[in-house]
Amino acid sequence: MTKKNILSGIQPTANLTLGNYLGAIKNWVKLQNEYTCFFMVVDQHAITVRQEPEKLRENTWFAIATYIASGIDPEKSFLFAQSHVGQHTQLAWVLNCYGYMGELNRMTQFKDKSTRAGANIPVGLYTYPLLMAADILLYDTHLVPVGQDQKQHVELTRDLGQRMNGLYGDDTFVVPEVYIPKAGAKIMDLQNPTSKMSKSAESEAGTIFLADSAKQVEKKLKRAMTDSGSEITYDRDGKPGICNLLDIQSAITGKSTEELVQSYEGKMYGHLKVDTAEIVNAELDPIRARTQELLSDRTELERILRNGAEKARERAEQTIKRVYERVGFVMP
Repeated sequence: MTKKNILSGIQPTANLTLGNYLGAIKNWVKLQNEYTCFFMVVDQHAITVRQEPEKLRENTWFAIATYIASGIDPEKSFLFAQSHVGQHTQLAWVLNCYGYMGELNRMTQFKDKSTRAGANIPVGLYTYPLLMAADILLYDTHLVPVGQDQKQHVELTRDLGQRMNGLYGDDTFVVPEVYIPKAGAKIMDLQNPTSKMSKSAESEAGTIFLADSAKQVEKKLKRAMTDSGSEITYDRDGKPGICNLLDIQSAITGKSTEELVQSYEGKMYGHLKVDTAEIVNAELDPIRARTQELLSDRTELERILRNGAEKARERAEQTIKRVYERVGFVMP
């Protein structure tokens, strides 16, 4: 049977975090053996917020190197930078002409981000869900691994795909489904465990970056906010800090949170923090080393990106030709 297609990507707006790794990249490594996978660095989405050019380039290199160091195999998966495949913006323009302002007005992420943008809101911040829809529809994507905060964008993509299928034929687009991993889908901030761990958090104390040293990781986890009482239990409402540390361990070790709670019977919060730091560093140490090795040889990374973009363009061009013909463009 033909494998189903999966597509996902992360913005290179800052160094990747433990949340990016456990919520996305670690799961991608497993998925590439079961599906045809398209993994991107979504650098075009990144510029909806003003970026320093050199920093954006360095973050993009770091992201690609981290993907590979984490286990993404460029021979198994399509691995590329979004801006290297021009068909993304080609399809995005078509979708701009078939999406409705009312749909974009309902996007909760636009409401949140535009509030922070002030008076001068970039148009791209408003229309980027259409570029995201183009990313997904371009590769006949069946499944999109996303967190709860991105489900709305996949729903918009589904609406657009179904709309154009109704106009131009049921095989114009594959209508994607949301794929949410069972474990590690949402790692929380260490200092504010009711908020997701973020690259853009006001304080870096609550975020573990993949570029952090082992000592930095240990320091941040030892200072992680815990909860009242002393018993280690899994209580999302009453003990979000403890739950977050247990979730991190569970996502790395594969043990259930119930197993982990039993192993800490009679132990204190300090034991949990120390153990979590050891588990995280044991997971990240080889990734850190391999990432630096790859970054020291940009020639190899350039080759991987070039080959990945070429393969992605070949697949994307099939969709563009199909869509252009059906909407009525004169084909060359």
